[in-house]
Amino acid sequence: MDKETGKAFDLFLFRRVLAYTKPYMLTFYGTALAAILLTGFSVWSPLILRDIIDDAIAGKDRELLFNLSLLMLAVLVGQVVCQLLFTYYANWLGESVIKDMRINLFKKMIGFRMQYFNKSSIGVLVTRSVADLQRIGEIFSQGFFTIVADLLKMLAASLIMLILNWKLALIVFAILPVILYATRLFQKAMKVAFTEVRAQVSNLNSFVQERLTGMKIVQLFTREAIESEKFRKINEKHQNAWLKTVWYNSFFFPVAEIVTSIAIGLVVWYGGLQNIANIDQDIAGTIFAFILFIEMLFRPLRQIADKFNTLQMGMVAASRVFKILDTDSRIEDTGTIEVEHMEGAISFKDVRFGYVEDEEVLHGISFEAKPGEKVAIVGATGAGKSTIINLLNRFYEIHSGSIFLDGHDSKSYKLASLRNNIAVVLQDVFLFADTIANNISLRDPNIAREDIEEAARQIGVHEFISSLPGGYEYNVKERGSMLSSGQRQLIAFLRAYMRNPSILVLDEATSSVDTYSEQLIQRASEKVTEGRTSIIIAHRLATVKKADKILVMEAGEIVETGTHKSLLAKNGYYSKLYEAQFMAEEVA
Repeated sequence: MDKETGKAFDLFLFRRVLAYTKPYMLTFYGTALAAILLTGFSVWSPLILRDIIDDAIAGKDRELLFNLSLLMLAVLVGQVVCQLLFTYYANWLGESVIKDMRINLFKKMIGFRMQYFNKSSIGVLVTRSVADLQRIGEIFSQGFFTIVADLLKMLAASLIMLILNWKLALIVFAILPVILYATRLFQKAMKVAFTEVRAQVSNLNSFVQERLTGMKIVQLFTREAIESEKFRKINEKHQNAWLKTVWYNSFFFPVAEIVTSIAIGLVVWYGGLQNIANIDQDIAGTIFAFILFIEMLFRPLRQIADKFNTLQMGMVAASRVFKILDTDSRIEDTGTIEVEHMEGAISFKDVRFGYVEDEEVLHGISFEAKPGEKVAIVGATGAGKSTIINLLNRFYEIHSGSIFLDGHDSKSYKLASLRNNIAVVLQDVFLFADTIANNISLRDPNIAREDIEEAARQIGVHEFISSLPGGYEYNVKERGSMLSSGQRQLIAFLRAYMRNPSILVLDEATSSVDTYSEQLIQRASEKVTEGRTSIIIAHRLATVKKADKILVMEAGEIVETGTHKSLLAKNGYYSKLYEAQFMAEEVA
């Protein structure tokens, strides 16, 4: 959990949040005006009531009573209208702010390098994007403007009480420090408590999201009881964090009620004595007005404490959201070259890289692929094959060396232009919870349905897609769970083929698919690699044999290079790998 203090308010952070209201300044000032008018109407009512008691009722003046009653009605209507406008536009402003912040946050996150996501909990990021941003919206809808309106009411009520009867006002003000001190302690305690609440909410979301995603593993290894116990403990911490806030509320609000009641009692007692002693005969209306003003002064303090809780939760959420927005984890996009289509020449020159500092994964990799050439990469797990794919797409920055595409350093290309020319079919295919057509086009408006169907026919998967319920409109659900691994692989091939890439990267995965799907994948593979530079992480004998060049990797180094026949003739590492992995495939 991030280190937090009991500091009640962070002005710098609040200014950053307020900066998002600039496009809505008219609404901002309109809401502020509604708060001022609401204050005026609120403090007017007790004064009218005082006049009704002291002048109309005491003087038995029916006409004055009628007129003052109509005035009271008009003031109450005005108060209701201002309250409606204030509540609606304060909430509207809050929702508009979090809409803009959520867009900025999402744009920021989708631009992060892969290393950021490797180290971050997806559940926590989801919490930041949804729940935390909603809390920030409440700064405006239930926090800042409400506090300002209440402070205005308190200030106006204090001034009017001093004008009406300074002695009664002093009695009220003598009690005021007690509730102010209690409110201050309450605010500081709640700041720490709500920080813990947000941390536990993030932990809970992260745990649930991860277990639901990996439910198959949980059930396969019969970990239901273990994971349930873990969840119980995390949920208990979440409960305890919330109960701490409940305890503070339970203690503070009764104290505030008692202090308010004491203030009202003292005003009535002293005012009554003044009346009995004939010092002030016209004090009855003033006493009634003071009772309302005390409520107007003390009740906002209780509400402000509650609203300050909302404000603090929003500030805690804002600090977490801004931490992401301030994160510098983007791949530098300083390139100037923008091409619609590359020739496809690839050159790695002494490339060194490691996911963790001082732990190299690639140790000076150098190789070339000519335009249209098929290059297979083979090696044991962890040899660095997939890392080459990641570096080619600039998901990570290399530590040293250079990567050239068509004779230009990859960093000299605009990032979008570079990736638009490289299509990747990964071993672990990811599909969105959407239709097959949308998973193929990725909702690109420039890709027509007719083009998708024609491409499907060309690589031989149209029949398979048409056989599904709804055909291209079939919803594959989350991560493509409605399709087999082989079917997902076919969709991935078609998706890559539709991009018409200059360079194609294939991480083949056919060991867990049925024979029919494997045949379709083989046909699709041959079609999509036709006429374009292809980098193939080879798991299949047929692909390796047909490659123009084979790179053999071991422990982050290329130990052998050549064709299938030439490498076998060397009787080296590839030959041993072939005997261990591929001969069994041939026999089968």
